[in-house]
Amino acid sequence: MTDLILGIDLGTTNSLVGIVDSGFPILLAGANGSRMTPSAVYFPDGEGEPLVGAEALRLRMAKGERVVTSVKRLMGTRETVMEWGGRKWGAEDVSALILGKLKQIAEAAMVEETAGKPITRAVITVPAYFNDGQRNATKRAGERAGLIVERIVNEPTAAALAYGLDKLNESSKVAVYDFGGGTFDISILELNEGVFQVLSTNGDTRLGGDDIDGEIARALWRLAGGDGDRVPDSFGEAARQAKCALSAAETFPVRLPFYDGEKSFEREITREWFEKVARKVIERTRGHCLRALSDAGLEARALDAVVLVGGSTRIPLVRALVREVFGREPDVSQNPDEAVALGAVIQAGILSGAMRNMVLLDVTPLSLGIETFGGLMNVIIPRNTTIPVKRGELFTNAVADQSSMRIRALQGERELARDNWELGAFEIPFEGGPRGSARVGVQFAIDANGILQVLARDTATGRDEVLEIQSAAVDVGDEKVEAMINESVEHAFEDMNARRWTEGKMKSDELLPAVDQALAMLGDSLDAEEKARVEAAAAEVRMALESGSVSRLKAANQSLDEATETMAAMLVERAMSGI
Repeated sequence: MTDLILGIDLGTTNSLVGIVDSGFPILLAGANGSRMTPSAVYFPDGEGEPLVGAEALRLRMAKGERVVTSVKRLMGTRETVMEWGGRKWGAEDVSALILGKLKQIAEAAMVEETAGKPITRAVITVPAYFNDGQRNATKRAGERAGLIVERIVNEPTAAALAYGLDKLNESSKVAVYDFGGGTFDISILELNEGVFQVLSTNGDTRLGGDDIDGEIARALWRLAGGDGDRVPDSFGEAARQAKCALSAAETFPVRLPFYDGEKSFEREITREWFEKVARKVIERTRGHCLRALSDAGLEARALDAVVLVGGSTRIPLVRALVREVFGREPDVSQNPDEAVALGAVIQAGILSGAMRNMVLLDVTPLSLGIETFGGLMNVIIPRNTTIPVKRGELFTNAVADQSSMRIRALQGERELARDNWELGAFEIPFEGGPRGSARVGVQFAIDANGILQVLARDTATGRDEVLEIQSAAVDVGDEKVEAMINESVEHAFEDMNARRWTEGKMKSDELLPAVDQALAMLGDSLDAEEKARVEAAAAEVRMALESGSVSRLKAANQSLDEATETMAAMLVERAMSGI
């Protein structure tokens, strides 16, 4: 079966793999009978190969320092997570081992269908808020595992595919609330005639069930009389057990005999206590939900369904928050641990031709643009634009005899370039000439995987420069992503004032020399009263520039424009008559 394409959910806590078999999407179990493979890797002290999955997770209590978990949170960074085999291993390397394990599971399960040949194609899901560097790192990890990554799909979109086959009516709008082990995403999607379109997306790639575990572990450690930030691994394991148990039960006995070799801890904890400790983590998802609704231009009552994805959505308090925010009961008909993987399998089946075609239209989560003269952010692709997309604009030289243009690609929501993130920069040369004589086209292209390419072209020569963005160029933590969006709202008024001032000053800087030159050219041919009016208007522009008042500068520029209308007409007549 040469057209087999794997669907993979590369999760923070657990990962899954599946395939379309006989027209049906199925998830594949490993040798232990479980469809979920823990996203854990054990690196042995001495010789031997790394262990991946349940075998690695079992060693975490005994040899926690040799076991890597939650590595997804570090994708796209250069951080070393383990030194082993004479080299440093990063998140990308560890993820490649996990993907390789999933590939082995699939090949073992499908050995008859493939006649023992390797499966080399895959669709892999990522959080919707993964930036370009994180998406590229995921793709490279797949390639290191021997896979051709056919498509990177946003996790909420994959989940919508899973629910959409038999749960959604045509022309439906749905919220996908995805709260996993290490990441949180909320997306508002619309299904219309087989097309899934993401209307808006929000989230945090460093928020998940792991954070709840951490809060519970620290609280248990304090109950045991512990202090300091270092909490024994046994308390972390107890926290995970309590979280799972209290999703169904009202109480759970925590027993940790001789956790430090001498001391023991035993306490029965209640769901009420658990919810009190976990609430501040769970509440962090509320703001993301409200912003996603606002970005989609919808009120909660306009939604046809709210679906839950990720193991953390089994927690009753999470479901209560979703019910409160969206004003309706969430749809829990799908297995929250498997919905994303099932959607990835469906997308893989669509690409391979094994299933009927549906179209996915994702969006870019942050605006993309370049820095323009005056230090402004010129947005080329606004946030929440449907991808894949190509958009461009034509730019010119701001000063005379300029022979090159520096293209700074930016990502963010602020009005001034300095307040956004630089993705990369390069120079494009062109023939020097008068101000406004050069023509440089800049195109931003985002492919179906959400990966960006920036192209600049000198239209006179046809010469192209392409910006290749390295993963480190967008190595920004999602706390900063969240801060970016918050700051764009908090500083909207002052940012817009700063933009209006910069634009007004640029116009003044253009007007004043032109007016001085025109007055010198016309000399005595201009009526004295008219000349005085122009000079007074120009003086007011200069005083407005010193005042720092945006409204005064705007009014002064407009007055100078109006005062010079007669003078401009005289200059045009003189030019046409050849005088």
